[in-house]
Amino acid sequence: MAEVGRIVIFGTESTGKTTLTQWLAAQFGEPWAPEFVREFWDLRGGAIGAHDLGTIALGQMANEDLAGAQARRAVFFDTDLLTCTLWNDALFPGACPAWVRAEAEKRARGHALYLLCDTDVPFAPDPQRCFPEPEARERARATWRGALESRGLAFVEIRGEWPERERAAIAAVERVLGATS
Repeated sequence: MAEVGRIVIFGTESTGKTTLTQWLAAQFGEPWAPEFVREFWDLRGGAIGAHDLGTIALGQMANEDLAGAQARRAVFFDTDLLTCTLWNDALFPGACPAWVRAEAEKRARGHALYLLCDTDVPFAPDPQRCFPEPEARERARATWRGALESRGLAFVEIRGEWPERERAAIAAVERVLGATS
């Protein structure tokens, strides 16, 4: 049996990750895992604190594991635990539990590919988003990219208008699936 390609749609907020994740899952007929913190935010009315970081990590891991268990060839993650650590550091400096960091590193090494969504799309306001300014978006983009580069993780940049993003994502996923067959 072929190994399942674990593909993370990655990047800072408002870069089209959820749309791309769902689209790819539909194109390939494979499962996808939603970003847990969005659901958690809604359940808590936006009241999230440093004491919630472990719970958020557990929820993200559960979403990833459930979708992964249903996959045949590929599974698509609307972000991952590494993203949780980046947001933990941005919003709650020094509060990310050590076990979350360790698990994020372990899981990141098991992913076949990261699709890094660029900030070259308009910012879509949302109560869960907090960095709409171009300078803040650029800093966040550099942080997310740096997280991949510093770990030597395989990634493909996804940028441009939707048709360009589709083509780049499909080509990258097909390369992964060809390598895992």
